[in-house]
Parts: sequence; structure tokens; C-alpha cells
Amino acid sequence: MAVQYLTESARRQSQLDLVARGHEVEVGTPDACPLPLADLLQLHAGHPAVVSVHDSGLTAVVYCVRAKGHDWAVKRARPRCLVNNVDGQTSFLNEVQRRAELTALRHAPGGGERFAGVIDTVYASVRRGIIVSPWIEGEPVLQWDERRLEQVFDTGRELVRAGFFEWDFCPGNVMDDGRRVHLFDFGYMYRFDPLRHFNSAGDGLAAPQCHLAERIETRHAFAAFLELEASRGVEAALEAFRMEKRIALRTYRRLAAELRDDGASDAVCRWLGGIADKWDHALAGDLNALYLEEGWRSHVIDLEDDLNGQTCTPATLRRTDWLLSALDTSHMALVKAGALFGSDQGLSATELRSVYEAKRRAAQGFQTTAKAA
Repeated sequence: MAVQYLTESARRQSQLDLVARGHEVEVGTPDACPLPLADLLQLHAGHPAVVSVHDSGLTAVVYCVRAKGHDWAVKRARPRCLVNNVDGQTSFLNEVQRRAELTALRHAPGGGERFAGVIDTVYASVRRGIIVSPWIEGEPVLQWDERRLEQVFDTGRELVRAGFFEWDFCPGNVMDDGRRVHLFDFGYMYRFDPLRHFNSAGDGLAAPQCHLAERIETRHAFAAFLELEASRGVEAALEAFRMEKRIALRTYRRLAAELRDDGASDAVCRWLGGIADKWDHALAGDLNALYLEEGWRSHVIDLEDDLNGQTCTPATLRRTDWLLSALDTSHMALVKAGALFGSDQGLSATELRSVYEAKRRAAQGFQTTAKAA
């Protein structure tokens, strides 16, 4: 089946229209559910099959249900998503759309191996507001080691090649069962053309700073590096960053070759190659400059995401404090590296400090205990 690639604005309008019309997307059949669908739609903490309730997600509440000798994740959509923007309000629809497509890919020849890090779907329905999946016995990934990084980058590479761009690799969406890292939340995964586009933002070419490694770093890894800085010092964070960059480099060299063979445009090939070459050069020398540059990018973008969705946490404040500290100690290095982007370009250190102090105050006003990242 041919995929229709939409610009970001067209995709948002299309999904808003589908939500307004009560459009149904269904994956699987209710007969595959571990309990009668009527029971799953009425789950509560006191239900005899409910082992635990996880209500920190902004889009849905997840019940761990024990039935038929196994544990299952039953995701029930909130009446209203707690992310206050269009992507948040359409995220449940988007997730079911992606699960339908990913299920087809997993069941295609070789798909089970290529997408082993993507959780399967037993049943999903937009109208009923429910998604049923196997329960992942494990823990959220809070710190990264080589195996975990290799697996998440490998899964991400396969998704990119298949035309899926995942924006939200936050800790609440990445689980490790001790053998494999799993992705299981696809509310902010969108279709794009990997042969012609950088990602799903704008017209596909509007945000070249956003890519697979950037998303893993922005939504997850740099928060972990920040914790390492606080607990073990900057050198420990730099070593973790070096390991992540080596794995990212190997992934991007392979992805670039695969996309080239698939017929990618010169623009996409040059873009991926340029990113990889920059990392290669930095890994051969002092990583401090790259750590500062990409740390600034990641913390700024994550802060903006949180402010846009009005879903800030104490972690948002810690990231903002890192930015303020970087302005005090490394403003000229940031300017020299060309790390400042968007409306920050051309501003003095004093002006930038005023901007980010105001953003920190805003982040304090948007604190939510329901955020899973």
C-alpha cells in the first residue's frame, strides 16, 4: 500500500478532521484480547485482574492486567490529553494509526527481526480509546550502556528507513527487559519520506537539526548526562557521551549507505554524511566542544517542547539551569561553535540570560506531576 506523505500542517489538519468526525482506526480484533472487551473498557484499580495502574502518562492511563497466564498492558485514553497542543490532542489517534502500520511491517517477511524492538499490538481502537499489548517485564531506561544504545539506535535506524520518525524517546517510552530495549509508545511518531526528507517537521526539510540521534539525545540521553554531571562529574558525562557518539556514528554510516542504495536524494545523503563526518572529527580529538554544542541544542529544544505543551517538570528546571550556567561560563564558545540558533542568534550573553531566566519562570508555572519523562 502506497504511503501518503503529508506536510506537518496538512497532517495536523487531517488528524483534527478525523478526530472531529469520530473516525475509527482498529488494529486486530476484540477476540484477541485477554479479557472481554467490555471488561477492559471498565477497568479500575480494584478490578481483580488489575495488577497495577500507571497514570503518569499525559495521553493515557496504563493498566497491567493478568489474564490467561500472562501480563498485558491495557492503555486507556484520557478524556483529554494533558499536552496542550494539536499534536497532544491527536496523539492517541496517531498512535493507533502507527500501530496499524507497524503491525503490518512486523508481520511481513523479516519484519519480526527488523522490528523486534517495537512492541506488538494485540488490539487497538480509536473510538473505544483502548490499546492492548503484551506487558514488558523490565524497567524504564534511565541510564545508557552499550547494549541499550546499540539496540535503540538499531531500532531507530530501521524505523527511519521504513519512513517513521519518532520524536519522543523519553524515559517513559523506552523499556529494557534485560535482553532487549523496547519502544512501546508511538503517539509522537509520524510518517515521512526518508529518501527526500530529514524528518516529519514542516515540509520535511525545515528542521535539519532534528534527526534520530538528536531525538535520542534531546529527549533522553542529555538528561542522563546531566545526572552524571551532578553525581560523578563532567568527565563521567563526557565518557558516556563518547560511547553514545561512537554508536551513533556507526549507525549513521550504515543508514546513509542503506538510504543511498534505496535511492535517497543528494540532499539527504550530504546531510547525513555531514553529521557523521562532524562526529568522526570530534571523536578523534577533544569532545568538549561537541558536548557543549549538542548539550545546548538538546536542552533548548527540550525546554521549548515542554513550554509548548505546558508539561514542565523539575527536570525541565535542571535543564534550564544548565543553559544558564553555560551562558555564564561558555558564551563565547557557544558563539564560536555556531551553537546558538533560532531567535537566540545575535543576542548577547546578558540578553540570553534574561531570555532563559524568563523561560525558567514560565517552566515553574507549567509544572505537572503527570509527565512521564
